[in-house]
Amino acid sequence: MRLLFILLLAFMSSIASAEEEAVKEELPPINPAYNAEHAMVLVNQGSRIFAVNLPTYKLPHDVQIVYQIENPDVAFLSLIRDAELITIKPQPFNIQRLMRGEELTITAEVYAGHYQRDGSLVYQHRPIVMSKLLYARELTDLNESSQWQEYDMITLKNNERIYIHKITQAPSFNHLIFADLTNACLQKFRTSKRVPNASELTYKFANCGTLKPLYFDVEGLQKK
Repeated sequence: MRLLFILLLAFMSSIASAEEEAVKEELPPINPAYNAEHAMVLVNQGSRIFAVNLPTYKLPHDVQIVYQIENPDVAFLSLIRDAELITIKPQPFNIQRLMRGEELTITAEVYAGHYQRDGSLVYQHRPIVMSKLLYARELTDLNESSQWQEYDMITLKNNERIYIHKITQAPSFNHLIFADLTNACLQKFRTSKRVPNASELTYKFANCGTLKPLYFDVEGLQKK
């Protein structure tokens, strides 16, 4: 009976391995055109740190990505929590690996502020572990820009959500907001302009629960 159980367990394990290999074989090859310097913003909610890429409409940056990263130490978390903006400039890597949900360690320069504007370098050659894919979207077949804004929802745990604006054709914007829900949130609503300001967007979520604006920017999304 024991031998039969061991044989059955081995058979089930071999089936699972075969299924995993089949899934891997079905994935298309990585497109080397997506190997580039993919700048990101780091934001936090509590002790959790999230990386958000800075998308544009042109390859290799025509994707929206949100990843949870490993929290390396208290000092790094404090930097992100206390700063108005933290950006990273990674060494080139292929962002399609993140689109697939891989765990990936990148090496980056970390800036307080925007790395291309007025940011100051805080860390060089900092390893950052991209540990868990939360959101991935290719910027293809986009809706026309309008005053109607649509958001996707990322579920974290319990009533915690991140709402992320679905970028449209130009002009558009990149926006994420955290909500600890007490009421349901509208995921489609009308704004005063095609590209409203951050405060108007926050107001649209005011009845959802406890809010924390995470990121808002328009750079790279005003012209095709």
